[in-house]
Amino acid sequence: MEDIFDPKSLTMSVLAAPSMANFSGVMHGGELMRLLDQVAYACATRYCGCGVVTIGVDDVVFKHPIPIGSLVIFLARINYVGSTSCEVGIKVISEDIKNRFVTHCNSCYFTMVAIDPTGKKVKIPPLEPTTEDEIRRFEAAKKRKEFKKELKKKNS
Repeated sequence: MEDIFDPKSLTMSVLAAPSMANFSGVMHGGELMRLLDQVAYACATRYCGCGVVTIGVDDVVFKHPIPIGSLVIFLARINYVGSTSCEVGIKVISEDIKNRFVTHCNSCYFTMVAIDPTGKKVKIPPLEPTTEDEIRRFEAAKKRKEFKKELKKKNS
């Protein structure tokens, strides 16, 4: 079991309530996005030790609908850290708590920037990946960052 106080990771769970339903009777995508942003904020703030804001979201793919009544589990981890920003990877799992069945519903990447109370960017602690999984995540995040930089350069 992972250390629940690891500053690089965060696990949150929410029950998909009827108030979160869309017209098809499953969790509304916008509702899921709102929760994802909260999870990214909590994970990045825990790591950075200061407030953060979202500056980008990558690869939000809704793989499976989340039935109302499911337990929605968010597994978040700091994948990469720059000088003032970090990438938070989030995996979403829907658990049918009656039948004890889980489904991977969504994965995405949030880029968060650390700020002080005045809104000025602040430096954050560097990330030192140590496990194979952390190194793999770090390298993948670095490639995504480089790809976005090249894409931005092409489009300008």
